[in-house]
Amino acid sequence: MSDVQQANRRVVVFGLGGTIAMTSSDTGGVVPALSAEQLVAAVPGLAATDIAVDVVDFRRKPGASLSFDDISELADAIAARFADGDVDGAVVTQGTDTIEETAYLLDLLHHGSQPLVVTGAMRNPTLAGADGPANILAAIQTAASDDLYGQGCVVVLADEIHAARRVRKTHSTSGATFQSTNGGPLGAVLEGRPRLHNRLTDRTNLPAGLRLPGKRVGLATISLGDDGTVIEAAADRLDGLVVAAFGVGHVPADLVPLLAKIADRIPVVLASRTGSGSTLRSTYAFPGSERDLLDHGLIGAGFLDPLKARILLHTLLTAGADRATITAAFDAAGGHAHPSTWPWTTPTSLEP
Repeated sequence: MSDVQQANRRVVVFGLGGTIAMTSSDTGGVVPALSAEQLVAAVPGLAATDIAVDVVDFRRKPGASLSFDDISELADAIAARFADGDVDGAVVTQGTDTIEETAYLLDLLHHGSQPLVVTGAMRNPTLAGADGPANILAAIQTAASDDLYGQGCVVVLADEIHAARRVRKTHSTSGATFQSTNGGPLGAVLEGRPRLHNRLTDRTNLPAGLRLPGKRVGLATISLGDDGTVIEAAADRLDGLVVAAFGVGHVPADLVPLLAKIADRIPVVLASRTGSGSTLRSTYAFPGSERDLLDHGLIGAGFLDPLKARILLHTLLTAGADRATITAAFDAAGGHAHPSTWPWTTPTSLEP
């Protein structure tokens, strides 16, 4: 996309709070206080791009306090702006604690072809070397680009562009914390322009307009010598469960009867606690192996890490999906089946 084309674009920025919007409090430490308008006004070089920017001060929360309801309402607000036809892309600024989850949820709920970009900061505005302004600038430039057409929701930090379904926060403080361990970043922002190294070939969207009661989905990480006490104590209060298992999808043999019993009542998804790579389906056959657990009714997450698997399961349950639909959705989203087997209609072409 040429600089002239980019200059004719309009982007809307939704502020949710987070480190990027934090300033010092009277009691010490920093808290979300800056408005979306203040954040955008403080970005050096933005005016020179000639990209028109609208701002919406949507929330002022730490990333850790965002909820499914917050993101669902945000998705509706973004969809409404896109439906108006007056913006070419959207940016969300928020706390990095939950970006890998909120971005994937937005990706599932974003039905348009316009770029949707999530960004944040690892260093708050009171610190030397605060990264918020640079990240906002790169996010706006990405949202204004035709190259991101059809790629769904992406995350832009440290001048890298990551697909929402791949990205993970891998370090508690590093500015390079966001990584795509399965597939790598989609591209980078160079000299103010997004450059894609590769493109997604498919998208997965949930039906629009569904408003059903939210569900309670648990996430249990299996550890050495785990006897299932925590899982058993919580199981009766859950609508769904994600198990972050060892390696390619293994648990202690003694846990199998408990997980099988729970899987008879609610969907139980088997993910890998390693955070990258896929669960397997048929390589190992010992009690507690992936084959054993799948035979007992668990659902493989494939390449979806436990956090992404929980987001997908929660959203599927909220949409009223039955067991067969949930299984088909995970097979498609996790890479165990062709993307065309996704239970709902998705775009047939992602080309700009």
